[in-house]
Amino acid sequence: MNLSANTSTPGPMPISAALLLLRIASALAFLYHGSAILFGAFAGPGPEQFAASHHWPVAVSYLVGLAQVAGGAAILSGILFRLGAASVLIVMLGAIVLVHLPHGFDISNNGVEYALTQLLLATAFLLTGPGAYSLASWLPRWLQKW
Repeated sequence: MNLSANTSTPGPMPISAALLLLRIASALAFLYHGSAILFGAFAGPGPEQFAASHHWPVAVSYLVGLAQVAGGAAILSGILFRLGAASVLIVMLGAIVLVHLPHGFDISNNGVEYALTQLLLATAFLLTGPGAYSLASWLPRWLQKW
């Protein structure tokens, strides 16, 4: 069996379609949670309550919410994609270390399961870029790499 001649390897368009689906799934979660933190949307805590619940300064809540909303928008649109993925990666790293790790893996116990999944997706996005189905092509060439 010759593994190097694998004909089931998807071409560029199916990979871009798969990236788009992953981008939508990841971005919607960040837009939702970030809006809950930043604006109090969806019956979310808003920045003051979010900060109080974690015993953090309110400025940290604004930064976390902004990173999630802007990162989610960047991941969804493909515009400033890697910058958005890096923002999300940093937020998820912080969430894992500061909030979820003491609770183990299981998400039902507030564990790292979901945050780790989003961290790995953000890392994969940094490695791949947004794929063909993004708005990045509307940007000047020098800005498309971000």
